[in-house]
Amino acid sequence: MLQAMQASWCQASCSFSTSRGKTTLKQISYLTWGVLQERVMTRTYGATETDPGEKFKDSQFLVFMNRILAFTVAGLYCALTKQPRHGAPMYKYSFASLSNILSSWCQYEALKYISFPTQVLAKASKVIPVMLMGKLVSRKSYEYWEYLTAALISVGVSMFLLSSGPDRHLSTVTTFSGVVLLAGYILFDSFTSNWQDALFTYKMSSVQMMFGVNVFSCLFTVGSLLEQGALLESARFMARHSEFAVHAVLLSVCSACGQLFIFYTISQFGAAVFTIIMTLRQAFAILLSCLIYGHAVTVVGGLGVAVVFAALFLRVYARSRMKKRVKKLPVGEVPVQKVW
Repeated sequence: MLQAMQASWCQASCSFSTSRGKTTLKQISYLTWGVLQERVMTRTYGATETDPGEKFKDSQFLVFMNRILAFTVAGLYCALTKQPRHGAPMYKYSFASLSNILSSWCQYEALKYISFPTQVLAKASKVIPVMLMGKLVSRKSYEYWEYLTAALISVGVSMFLLSSGPDRHLSTVTTFSGVVLLAGYILFDSFTSNWQDALFTYKMSSVQMMFGVNVFSCLFTVGSLLEQGALLESARFMARHSEFAVHAVLLSVCSACGQLFIFYTISQFGAAVFTIIMTLRQAFAILLSCLIYGHAVTVVGGLGVAVVFAALFLRVYARSRMKKRVKKLPVGEVPVQKVW
């Protein structure tokens, strides 16, 4: 009996240690991805005392590299592991693929006009337009805490964007172009997630989804790059600057590994834990960006960031409480939704 208990404890301990290790790797992957993303899009390569160097301008090439590696990783994973029988028409992946490419392009391009902390906060505030669209288009009703947290997120983002200091770096100034690109990112990313949700009715695995979307992403991006003649130009830039080649490859590796770790985290710990982990990752990403690239954040701006993440944690807590309450209700009884 004692031996059985010890064996069970050891097995659980090893499982927890493995899970914690994979979660840590996911955080490292995405934090590295965020730092490299800002480095590639906002800094020069090949700078010397006499030469100011040059910036990499074609973010579409970075999207292509990310997608080709994600396609390879997902393909190998599907080939080496047992997957559900695939029943979705292949052409349906193309819609999510195109919107995914456009959202990624907007994300990279936005860094030319706004700071990385601003971009992260804009992603966190994505819940606001989603709720507005749900209310206007689908006539959805929401719980009072959803309105409260959305308002807190809006206040926090406004505090950060409107705060200014005398030593504020020029790159942190939000321009109209940056706002438009962020709006495009939110729009296309929202469509991608909703379309993928619809595709999951075919009972596919997340890795199969990753493979199908990236098949079309590779075709779309390589076709566009060849048509514009940008593929060769980007390859020449990579040949001129070995540091950029390392950054681009590492960026793609972190993106692909991060996607796999997302699937693992959701399947092992659930969506609530995943949301908490991703929220913490965003907070660490802002901190790293400010430390490494010298973004100045005022006291008011820092309070705004704190308000945003406090609101996000409050949403996670309230949603988990609501799910527990729903599970305790008798079969057939539906909770009344409150609108505030």
